[in-house]
Amino acid sequence: MKKIKILMVASEATPIVKVGGLGDVLGSLPPAMNKLGCEARIIIPLSRGVDRKKYHLQLILSGLKINFAGRNYFVNIWETRAAVPGTVLYLMENYHFFGHEEVYPSCSLANDISLDEKFLFFDLAVLEILPRLDFKPDIIHCHDYFSGMIPVFLQTKRFAALAKIKTLFTIHNFENQGKTAPNLLELGDLHQNDLASLARDAADGDINFMVQGIINADLVNAVSPNYAQEIMTRRYAAGLGRITKKFRRKIFGVLNGIDTDFFNPANDKYLKRNYSAENPEPKIANKLFLQKKLGWRPDAKKPLVAMIARLSDQKGWELITEKLISNDCQFIFLGEGEKCYAEQLKDLAKKFPEKVRVKIGFDPELAEQIYAGADMFLIPSRFEPCGLTQMIAARFGTVIIARATGGLKDTVKPDIGFIFNDFSAAALNFALKNALNCYNNYEKKWLKLKNNCLKKDFSWAKTARGYLQLYKKLVG
Repeated sequence: MKKIKILMVASEATPIVKVGGLGDVLGSLPPAMNKLGCEARIIIPLSRGVDRKKYHLQLILSGLKINFAGRNYFVNIWETRAAVPGTVLYLMENYHFFGHEEVYPSCSLANDISLDEKFLFFDLAVLEILPRLDFKPDIIHCHDYFSGMIPVFLQTKRFAALAKIKTLFTIHNFENQGKTAPNLLELGDLHQNDLASLARDAADGDINFMVQGIINADLVNAVSPNYAQEIMTRRYAAGLGRITKKFRRKIFGVLNGIDTDFFNPANDKYLKRNYSAENPEPKIANKLFLQKKLGWRPDAKKPLVAMIARLSDQKGWELITEKLISNDCQFIFLGEGEKCYAEQLKDLAKKFPEKVRVKIGFDPELAEQIYAGADMFLIPSRFEPCGLTQMIAARFGTVIIARATGGLKDTVKPDIGFIFNDFSAAALNFALKNALNCYNNYEKKWLKLKNNCLKKDFSWAKTARGYLQLYKKLVG
């Protein structure tokens, strides 16, 4: 079989530029595809904060002219093979558009460039520089709305020479859509009448990059099978149900995975004692260590419940109530984000100092110690395109309590956890009580749940096979 060549276009890629789960996907999926016989490469913007020496960046192309907004801008292309294992990563440099440290500024950039303008330029520039690379992809794999305009540009006469390239558009989070004024298109030498999809989109007063990606890509996928179905419903379609239903035949679901070499209790350097599915007993030592680290007296019998998540309304923090805390167990909460949720958690810690610990901020060492030391892990999300924390928790043998939404519904089955349906404090509390009852009164069943978690396969190898099927659909 011919080797399929894929260029993945994204805004971030772990470890060189990471903001959220999207970066984790780009740091893991390409190497997994390469192991299956593909040749996957990545291109992202070069942010100012990237450590060029650490990742051995090499300048391979310089002074490439991009006409944008009636002016000529120049980009440089850097390459590294030291960031993402076994994978070529290109980084596009242009100080005007990418010369800031934040990947997604919360307001206009210092030089008055909007986020949408930044990525419109990036999408255009990717296609402009493509003929100059020593890599001719069969497929351009576009990740989220940040690369949603690439399939649009490929439909225009400007890029007729690239017309044979197929496109796959992956939806990581349907809530982030990239809505902008129609006149922004003119910066990229586009007009709303150039394509029927642009004209229809502009009729309501804006252009939506997510919509354009869905309409113009050859195939589309969401990051879990259940989320692919949810985005066709009024509740989860974020106003785009008409679009997703119309194009449902080309929308698929491929479940994300995790790096099981990185998330591995058998060799994790932050753990008190390492353990595995074959030798699960030392997990208890990590619980005792965590309790002591958090200021509690070590107690193997006391249930320890954890939640690690971004502090946002998506993650269900409002369901963490005093009634939930009244259960006979300990709670550790870790996350950063919106101030209102941080204050809510701090208030609970003050009111229940013997039961609640809160750590605001990003602490990867503590996070891994929590995954290993907790007995149960809460994921009460309002919506969850895929979710990774449930996979990580399972990898560490920690039983999951999750709401049946998005990728959580695909991954959290009764063999590894407890599931609830309603987005309500009462439903979460009921699920926790069931878990505590099992923990306290049904030791054999609880041990079986823990062992099932440890044995569960959420590796990228499994995910990569799903993407390979889509790639084959595109190139035959």
